[in-house]
Amino acid sequence: MKKLERMIVALATVVALTLHGNAMAGFVEGATAYNNRNYTVAYKEILPLAKAGNADAQHLLGLMYYMGRGVKQDYKQALAWHRKAGLQGKADAQYVVGAMYYTGNAVIQDHRQAVHWFRMAAEQGHAQAQQVLGLMYRYRIGGMPQDNVIAYMLWNLAAASGNVNAAEQRAAVIKHMTEEQIEEGQALSAAWKPGKPLPRSSRTGGGA
Repeated sequence: MKKLERMIVALATVVALTLHGNAMAGFVEGATAYNNRNYTVAYKEILPLAKAGNADAQHLLGLMYYMGRGVKQDYKQALAWHRKAGLQGKADAQYVVGAMYYTGNAVIQDHRQAVHWFRMAAEQGHAQAQQVLGLMYRYRIGGMPQDNVIAYMLWNLAAASGNVNAAEQRAAVIKHMTEEQIEEGQALSAAWKPGKPLPRSSRTGGGA
């Protein structure tokens, strides 16, 4: 899906510089060099940190391989580094792994695996993952049951974080929902907090 590809590119162009207290020395220099398009320096600073297990560095290195910046473009390496970061809980990396499974980029296309990775990111409050997961509920992708209430909930959450696509999709699906379904979707989104499991089905669910 081209839209997913564009979202990954957006992640690569807006690298987060927020660091955890235990982040290793060198990541600031590497991320700054990346944002300044000095990819050779970025790679030199980031590679040892990624190999040492720093999830932020692994994510950034994965983006460099995905985009072919400072290294030869290599989707398999991109997937490998993002998977490492995703397994450590890095939501942006989980989203990219989900997108690569969704599109079949460097792996055999597997929408069920895409759901798994998107859900991990969405449960951390990742708006893009929430938006795409909503689509998968709306259109029965990856073995998901059609559930307009859960789709509405996810788009409500993503829209609250500024995701324009989610706001548009929420406005479209609401035309196919009953008042009871809308109320349930609003209640579910109001009750959910990042870090909590997302519901897998709704009480009133379904829809056309």
